[in-house]
Amino acid sequence: MMIAVLCKHHLDTGNETFQMMQASVEAGKGMGLPVRSQGDSQSDNKVMDNITVRQGETVLLRCAQGDVVTHTAWLNRSSILYAGEDKWSVDRRVSLVTLNQEEFTIKIENVDMTDEGQYVCAVQTSSRPRTTVVHILVQVPPKIINLSRDIVVNEGSNVTLMCQANGKPEPSISWKLISPSGDLASDDEYLEIPSISRQRAGTYECTAVNDIDTDVQTIDITVNYAPTVSEGRDVGVTLGQRGVLECEADAVPEADFEWYKDDRRIFNGFDGMEIVNTGSLSKLTFFNVSDGDYGNYTCVAINKLGSSNTSFLLYGPRAVQDGSGGAMGVHSHNCLLFIVFLPFLLRF
Repeated sequence: MMIAVLCKHHLDTGNETFQMMQASVEAGKGMGLPVRSQGDSQSDNKVMDNITVRQGETVLLRCAQGDVVTHTAWLNRSSILYAGEDKWSVDRRVSLVTLNQEEFTIKIENVDMTDEGQYVCAVQTSSRPRTTVVHILVQVPPKIINLSRDIVVNEGSNVTLMCQANGKPEPSISWKLISPSGDLASDDEYLEIPSISRQRAGTYECTAVNDIDTDVQTIDITVNYAPTVSEGRDVGVTLGQRGVLECEADAVPEADFEWYKDDRRIFNGFDGMEIVNTGSLSKLTFFNVSDGDYGNYTCVAINKLGSSNTSFLLYGPRAVQDGSGGAMGVHSHNCLLFIVFLPFLLRF
């Protein structure tokens, strides 16, 4: 019986509050979006300054009372949040802060976009109702929600990068190439790169900015291209000594290397030769050069997009001697001069 009485009392109080709220809200209709505090001399209805709050923060809603208040309530979109001390909202984030003769204050914690809108404090006095209306504006930091993935393309392809973000105020979006640094940039959701070159490969940064914060994300573009081999350097080695031919290739993906002597392919370990490939560099090493090792060699760099080659000459002692013949001739000439003038010097 006691429970039934309490429920009936709460229902009666709720009905009275709801009827009072309806009358107060009807009296305040047509006011539109509030901008500045103002009063109505006939109804005492007020619109307060907008309350701007960031997502995740706590907002306090204050309403002045008076000695002659009989009922008071806070409402949102015609839903009662609090009727006096009675909480009607099922939202745990909403709670009562102060209720006395001076003020009626509630708070909403961890504010979200769904909390944005008009709030009404309806007060019933002994003479007439009055309302205080306030709008909550929720600001949301930018968040990038849709971003192109890391991509691998062939040189010469057309590339479009996309970056989309939400937030309030609406964020501005920009793109730029950050590694390696360059002048490629865009102030738009989309970055168009026609006929991409290997110089445009790298890390691209999308930035979303509004008055609240900044969100930054990056993607990587890999550009594949055929090998380009550096020009081969001829090497002179004497018999029995160690000699090395080095072949370097610029390619993405990295190149595979093949070595040839004339038209015959050389494999690792063949005739005492060693082939070592490390990234973009291939070395052909002769540990004990013989007459049969001298001659022309070709390095071929290959990947899925193409190939490139360069030639080397491994030459022996005669070529080395011929190459320094000029220096030997000067030395012999000086010796001959010394022999010719020696008898004259002995006279003294």
